[in-house]
Amino acid sequence: MDLVGGYYDAGDNVKFNFPMAFTTTMLSWSVLEFGQSMGSELPFALEAIRWGTDYLLKSTKVPDSVVGVVGDPNSDHTCWERPEDMDTPRTSYVVTKEKPGSEVSAEIAAALAASSMVFKDSDRFYSALLLNRSIQVFEFADRYRGSYNDSIGEGACPFYCDFSGYMDELLWGAAWLYKVTKAPYYWDYVLANIHYLESTVIRKVNGGPYLTGSVTEFGWDSKHSGINILVSQWAMTDPTISSPFIPKADELVCSILPESPAPKSVTFSPGGLLFKPGGSNLQHSTSLSFLLLVYAGYMKAANKVMNCGNNVIITPDRLVNFTKGQVDYILGSNPLEMSYMVGFGQKFPQKIHHRGSVIPSMDKHPQHMECHEGDLYFKSADPNPNLLIGAVVGGPAENDTFQDSRYNVPQSEPTTYINAPFVGVLAYFKV
Repeated sequence: MDLVGGYYDAGDNVKFNFPMAFTTTMLSWSVLEFGQSMGSELPFALEAIRWGTDYLLKSTKVPDSVVGVVGDPNSDHTCWERPEDMDTPRTSYVVTKEKPGSEVSAEIAAALAASSMVFKDSDRFYSALLLNRSIQVFEFADRYRGSYNDSIGEGACPFYCDFSGYMDELLWGAAWLYKVTKAPYYWDYVLANIHYLESTVIRKVNGGPYLTGSVTEFGWDSKHSGINILVSQWAMTDPTISSPFIPKADELVCSILPESPAPKSVTFSPGGLLFKPGGSNLQHSTSLSFLLLVYAGYMKAANKVMNCGNNVIITPDRLVNFTKGQVDYILGSNPLEMSYMVGFGQKFPQKIHHRGSVIPSMDKHPQHMECHEGDLYFKSADPNPNLLIGAVVGGPAENDTFQDSRYNVPQSEPTTYINAPFVGVLAYFKV
């Protein structure tokens, strides 16, 4: 198969199609919601989406099979090599009817559906190709159900194991296909299966109630709250279908805003950055900020406000103001006065965990470098020689400190799924 193209997920040289598809979905959703604010940057956003979708089309070209990963992740993670030099095995991990992978397949279906809307006006033929492939891939994902954790285990785990199950991706894909096609089949599918995502758990964190579960999760692994926000757009115009989507979307908002008396799904650093458990925390700040901005737009269009309890009324403007606080923190309005976007501001991470940024370029060092020849540069105390302009790293610790070190992967590694939701957020605040 021709599998040229696509994106590496972060600082390595592996193509993990699960987070890559989510990245493509979020770039597409960013353009659909905020493309009118992108101005001269819009063509570059479309180019970035198409680089992903061209590859995803290749990954789904063979009927009843979907490529899940390209590159042996275990071999890759032992070598600190430039992409141009990599000589680790480029093993392809493929899910099939016999060895299914519904989460990666359905996320690709969502990406293809969302992107088909992006190109509907500018390239109708390409848009139709994306939509037709999305329909085929979704059918494959649904008909042959199973997790790619089991089917391509060493290719997926422990790097991008699916922890939330695959039903959220199937619902996510169906919701996007309904948004594009308005075909009753997909809406009926969402209604018939949404009950699978209704689990919510409240536990104690830092002495207070902390909400976990479907209603509050959104990212490359969990699409739960994204489904509720997406569906709320048309549910707000039809009161017969508001439940459970709008109440669950409201519950997400009330679980985030500090003034809400509802149990929280996030904590906050002293400087005001939201946190969820796990590494690479800025993925939560950017993805949840995106959802809140989108929901604010839907609320405003429907003249909607929400009551989080104790007469705490939340307006669309409040969601926008909260999100702006997260954006300002990421870009430098924080206790360290550190921008977590490389190349933005006067002070930003200098030693990010990213091979192409750390090792001298082909221009400076044209000779081939073997597997461990890059280790010298990784261990260097010097700043990275190549600026990865615009990359947002994992971000600070929960006490607002930041260790600018390649060894601190959760803080210093940039990822596509941190950046992708931030594209739409920044476009909104551009005007």
